[in-house]
Amino acid sequence: MVTPVRRQYLKIKHSYPDALVLFRMGDFYETFDDDAHLAARELEIALTSRRLGKSLKVPMAGIPAVALESYLARLIKKGHKVAICEQLSDPAASRGLVERDVVRVVTPGTVVETGLLEQKANNYLAAVVVDEAAAGLAYVDITTGEFAATQLAVERLLPELERIGPAEVLIAAADTPPVWLGAGNGNGYGSGSGEDGGEGVDRSGYSLTRLNPATFDWDIARDALLSHYDIRSLEAFGCADLPLATRAAGAIVDYLGQTYKAAKPRLGALGVYSTAAYMTLDAQTRRNLELFAAGRWESRQFSLLAALDDTRTAMGGRLLRRWLGQPLLETGELEQRLDAVEHFFTDAFRRSDARNLLGNIADLERILGRVQAGTAMPRDLTALKAGLAAAESLAATLAGAEGAAVEAVAWLARQLGAVPAAAALIEEAIAAEPTGLVGEGKVIREGFSPELDELKAAGRDARGFIAGLESRERQRTGIRNLRVGYNQIFGYYIEISKANLRQAPPDYIRRQTLTNGERFIVPELKEYESLVLHSQERIQELERSLFRQVCSQLGGYAEPIGRLAAGIAALDVFTALAEVAVRYDYVRPKLNGGDAINIKDGRHPVVERTLGAGAYVPNDLQIANGAARVIVLTGPNMAGKSTYIRQAAIIVLMAQIGSFVPAAAAEIGLVDRIFTRVGLQDDLTTGQSTFMVEMVETAAILNQATPRSLVVLDEIGRGTSTYDGLSIARAVIEHLHNDPRLGCKSLFATHYHELTELAQTLPGVRNYSVAVAEEEGRVVFLHRIVPGGADRSYGVHVAQLAGLPRAVVSRAWEALAELEQGAAPGRAGGKGRRSGQEAATAQMPLFQPEEPLRDAVLDLDIPNLTPLEAINKLYELQERARNGGKG
Repeated sequence: MVTPVRRQYLKIKHSYPDALVLFRMGDFYETFDDDAHLAARELEIALTSRRLGKSLKVPMAGIPAVALESYLARLIKKGHKVAICEQLSDPAASRGLVERDVVRVVTPGTVVETGLLEQKANNYLAAVVVDEAAAGLAYVDITTGEFAATQLAVERLLPELERIGPAEVLIAAADTPPVWLGAGNGNGYGSGSGEDGGEGVDRSGYSLTRLNPATFDWDIARDALLSHYDIRSLEAFGCADLPLATRAAGAIVDYLGQTYKAAKPRLGALGVYSTAAYMTLDAQTRRNLELFAAGRWESRQFSLLAALDDTRTAMGGRLLRRWLGQPLLETGELEQRLDAVEHFFTDAFRRSDARNLLGNIADLERILGRVQAGTAMPRDLTALKAGLAAAESLAATLAGAEGAAVEAVAWLARQLGAVPAAAALIEEAIAAEPTGLVGEGKVIREGFSPELDELKAAGRDARGFIAGLESRERQRTGIRNLRVGYNQIFGYYIEISKANLRQAPPDYIRRQTLTNGERFIVPELKEYESLVLHSQERIQELERSLFRQVCSQLGGYAEPIGRLAAGIAALDVFTALAEVAVRYDYVRPKLNGGDAINIKDGRHPVVERTLGAGAYVPNDLQIANGAARVIVLTGPNMAGKSTYIRQAAIIVLMAQIGSFVPAAAAEIGLVDRIFTRVGLQDDLTTGQSTFMVEMVETAAILNQATPRSLVVLDEIGRGTSTYDGLSIARAVIEHLHNDPRLGCKSLFATHYHELTELAQTLPGVRNYSVAVAEEEGRVVFLHRIVPGGADRSYGVHVAQLAGLPRAVVSRAWEALAELEQGAAPGRAGGKGRRSGQEAATAQMPLFQPEEPLRDAVLDLDIPNLTPLEAINKLYELQERARNGGKG
């Protein structure tokens, strides 16, 4: 036989088998059975036990209710789903079992707690539907209300998902892994399963939640959207003819209905978009250009985002992050953004005034989300009021002398429309400086509710009577140490010590005997006690009701406040980009639809700052689809090759988000994609070596690039032997140059000096190198890019600079001399290593064969050779090659 509370728990747990249930019991959230073992392990709390029936002792582990947020953060970060079960009835008023139920299921994509969120980053929940070659994708940030959906080709799904970077992805339950996530080719997938849900953590960093496939049914998804927005047609959202996008968006709405039992979060209008309007940046390009994290340790401090993000609001920070991950492909909106940045770039006073005002604006988007979800605190409303007031000042800041905004920012000024009714409501209803929690009588402003004011007055009068009772009774009885006290069991009482009991008046009613005295009551005291307690209870109830009412009314202004917040975010980004441009001497790029990129004195925005003012060496770049479309860049390590080719890509990307760029001048023909292949990395979990990863990434570039793309390749072929790598590198350059589907702009940094000879045969190839000076055996890297190819790698010099032991460096010099004397593979740029047998065997030079051998090859009558004769000739040529080209 189990207790009623045990039966209640088991019934609730049965409804949420895949979640850790936090069961509210008084001031604690308790976990039981397997959940208790899991909570004790993950949260490092004590595992205890409790009797919940005859001969039934169950494991239990609990956390204080006041510390929920910190413990919740730890569980969510470890990939757990948490069901929060609250007490729905007052334990003091309940004669039987306290009513309890789950009010919310917290998952990585449905977090709303401020302490669990990154201030300047969105927390997205996404849903994916795949049908053969097409896919539907929807995503939402429930803290801001942003809700968007698209329908796209399957091959574009993963890059778009990686751009969004959701914390959680909803997919239909299936026995097979989702192929679109790259299962089996190194991208990984979550392993959850089950018809009604299950989770796994994807190696990309988000959790996969598998739902009943019926959730993604078109009729169910469509009905979920229509019901949520209370509309009759999806045509207003533009998704009526996009069934896959509709199914993904509907699944999100249905899922939020399941996870938010009490109040479904606010969602803005569903925005349907096309990925064709934006530049796709795959994961390796974002990583190689260090857009959001830099280096081996993925430091955010040295990322491009950190270099550009001087925003003053969380809303502006999130918008800049979105822009950086989603560059535009058309000049119209880009020119509008650049006009706004230039406006604040040239007007220092207006920029300074705007930034000062922005610094006082809270996160209106997330505050509005909490207001509509019913989780707002009083301080949220006062912050919202301050933000609305600051917005009016911002609009005035954008106005010119005639009171109208200048043309460059007129469109932005229109987004900063005031919402005076919302500000007036908060001013009227909420105390100027609310203290304590809602229900303590210190939140609602005096005068807003006559009933509440009367209750407060009555309570004050009653407390005043009780407070004066002690002095009056001391005077009446002559008992100087008489005191009036209170406890939860007896309420208010009068306490008299033993020595003075004979002086107690006859109207005192004895209630409790103590060791050192006795406690009494009088009828008048209990009357005022009842008045005090009733007024307190009623004040709590009424103030909570009034606060909910105010929040509900503010929710009616969601659309204009949301529009205002978006305008503030955009203004914040423009002023931040202008401030960065002024501080670091950036210029406005000239954008066009051509194919040329011309940059004068370009600089890497992050490296420049780490070196300090004046230390960075700027360089030019001229590249176009015509005469000079492939740049082969040679030179030693540490000289700046990688920095140069990456800075070119970063300048183009900055221009295509509407930012000024680090250069003396820049003319940018818009590109549709930026592809990069930089650095060495393996993928041991799928058995892929560094060279295999390199080749897979290179193949993806060659298969996806278009004539409008910009390709940045660093050290292709480095992961294999010298001649293998050299051959592959040559073939890649020739393909980029010759394939009519490509012919795109390409920057190719390499140690293979032999590749410079391609400029003699391929008209679109140009050689550049990094200038190096030698002084008394020491190498000085000048970091200047100059025409022509390099003739040495300086690898041993770099090893010496890196601090290799002197004996190792000396031996390296000896080995290098031996290899160069014998024309061993080390001559080919010093890359790769062949076996001892290969190194000892003379090989046929790849680009400059010996004259007799070349003549023998040219004299072959290939069309008339029989297969047997061809094999014999090939064998003969091989033998001659082994003999140094001699017959």
